[in-house]
Amino acid sequence: MPIAVINYGAGNLPNAVRALQAVGADLVVTADPDVVRTAAAVVLPGVGATADTMANLRDLGMDRALPEVVATGRPFLGICVGMQVLLATSEEFGHHPCLGLVAGTVTRLPTTAGKIPQIGWNQVCYSPTQATHLLFADIPDESHFYFVHSFYCDVADPALVAARTTYGLAFPSVIIRGNMAAVQFHPEKSGRLGLQLLRNFVHLAQG
Repeated sequence: MPIAVINYGAGNLPNAVRALQAVGADLVVTADPDVVRTAAAVVLPGVGATADTMANLRDLGMDRALPEVVATGRPFLGICVGMQVLLATSEEFGHHPCLGLVAGTVTRLPTTAGKIPQIGWNQVCYSPTQATHLLFADIPDESHFYFVHSFYCDVADPALVAARTTYGLAFPSVIIRGNMAAVQFHPEKSGRLGLQLLRNFVHLAQG
């Protein structure tokens, strides 16, 4: 079965698809929740605001399909806003619920961080307990990845934080729970190491 890449209108979808194809993924791009339910693995790419993303996911029925997929233990990867909507709530453009798969709140980066949004390369520093995770295979600790975001995931359970990045504060840039993983940066825009992370996810999806 192919990896399902969810098409809910996110502008970076073509870039994510090309990057996954470049590392050998067998893909289906879909807006059908039933296709997502039967996929070998699922990727939720994204740019933009959590409220708009959640509205689009609800319109498609993905707000019900995605928790079902994660509950089965099949590999899941969320990218940027695809990570943020995993949390319980978001403060972006007013407080609103998200998917609720991870306890915590999507919160604005502090003004002390400097320019908001953060746009550009920044280091991703592994948590000691997750440094050997297969998602990080052949990617050195403190490698640089490309970020574009104004909000971050304030995750309630620190055990889920697989890596952090510092921009005004040390925020979670990778979360992992079982086969569910999500990254705040854009691997599809992060050159060789971004492709390596996607390659590692594809290997996980292939078992």
